[in-house]
Amino acid sequence: MTGTTQQTHQFTIYHNPRCSKSRQTLELLQENNISPEIILYLEHTPSKDELKGILEKLGISARDLLRKGEEEYKEHGLQNDSLSEDQVIDAMIVSPKLIERPIVVEGDRAVLGRPPENVLDLISGK
Repeated sequence: MTGTTQQTHQFTIYHNPRCSKSRQTLELLQENNISPEIILYLEHTPSKDELKGILEKLGISARDLLRKGEEEYKEHGLQNDSLSEDQVIDAMIVSPKLIERPIVVEGDRAVLGRPPENVLDLISGK
């Protein structure tokens, strides 16, 4: 078989179509012949185990994945540094707007699409 083949479902993007960075990251994937599984995480919130797995792949803490400018950040008292990792993850599940976006996962690796070009490292396997 010759020509470019489209990769399917090896990549997953946790996507918010209203977010310009999320749209740009999805475009970059598609420009590289990747047709990712798209999870609209505001509608289909990841489970606690899924979020823990994503954080592990990203290599960051839950606090590092928080959108601190959201009203829910204050409502949940997330500025309190004494909250545990589980408490921060629980707040993300209750209010998925708190989850920084977009997140692209491929196998046992993940990147945050801020900036969208971060996804190029994932595509190239770096």
